[in-house]
Amino acid sequence: MDIKRVGVIGAGAMGSGIAHVCALAGYETRLSDVSQERLDGALEKIADSMARQVGRCQITEADRAAALQRLSGAVGLDQFKDCDLVIEAATENEKVKKEILASLSRVLPPHALIATNTSSIPITRLATATDRPGKFMGMHFMNPVPRMELVELIRGLATDPETYEAIKAMTKRLGKTSASAEDFPAFIVNRILLPMVNEAVYALYEGVGSVEAIDTAMKLGTHHPMGPLELADFIGLDVCLAIMQVLYEGLADSKYRPCPLLVKYVEAGWLGRKSGRGFYDYSGPNPVPTR
Repeated sequence: MDIKRVGVIGAGAMGSGIAHVCALAGYETRLSDVSQERLDGALEKIADSMARQVGRCQITEADRAAALQRLSGAVGLDQFKDCDLVIEAATENEKVKKEILASLSRVLPPHALIATNTSSIPITRLATATDRPGKFMGMHFMNPVPRMELVELIRGLATDPETYEAIKAMTKRLGKTSASAEDFPAFIVNRILLPMVNEAVYALYEGVGSVEAIDTAMKLGTHHPMGPLELADFIGLDVCLAIMQVLYEGLADSKYRPCPLLVKYVEAGWLGRKSGRGFYDYSGPNPVPTR
C-alpha cells in the first residue's frame, strides 16, 4: 500500500513527535487534538524542535521549511477522511482510546490503516473498537520520538500481513528501526523497563537508598544515561503506574504489583517533570530529590 497522507491523533509529546518525523519524511501530515490551543502549542514546539535540528546540522533549513508546509492541525477527526494511515497517540487509557478508534472508523475511507501508539494495552483488544481489525496494529514509538531510533511493531490476532508490511516499510522511511513484538502486555521494551523502574521505587519505599543514591548507583554502576527514578519522572509517573497495572492485571503475577509509593505519588498529582514534582522537584534551576 502506498501511504501518502498520515493523520496523528493527540498533540502531546508523543503525538507531536510522531507528526514531526512523519512530516520530515515527506508525508502530508495532519495533527488533531481536542483544542486549538493545544494544537497551536504543539505546532510551535515542532517548528522549534526542527530549528534545533537545523542548528545541529541534522537537517537543512529547506528540509524544515518543506516539512512545516506538509504539516497542519485541526480540532476533530473530519480532516482524516482521505488519509491512508492514522496513528492514534492519545492518553494511555483503554476506554479513551476505544472511544477515539470507534469514532475514527466512521470517518476513514475503507482502504485506510489505523495504528495505535499504546505502550502497553493489548492490540487485539483495541482492534475490537474499530471496523477494520485486519487493518489495525500497534506502532509504539519511543520518547522523544525525533531522537529515539526504535519503533515496536505489534500485530493483533486479526492484523493482515499486508498491513504489517506497509507499516514496517513506513517505519523504515521514517528513519527508524523496527522490532516486532507479540501482543502480550507491555510488549518488549516496557515489559523489561518498567519492572526495573518499579523495583527502584520499591528500593526507595523500603529505605534501601535515597533518590540520589539509587539514581547515582544505576548511572555509574550500569552506565545508564538516566537513573530509574529520573527516568520515571521523564516518562510520567501516571504512565509508569498505568503500564505496571496492565502488566499486573494482564499477567496475574505478583512481581508486577505497582509499588504503593508510586501509587501515592500519582494520587498526590506528583507526576514528574510534566507536573513540576515527582521523585525530583523541578521548581528551581536544578532538579532536587524529594526524598
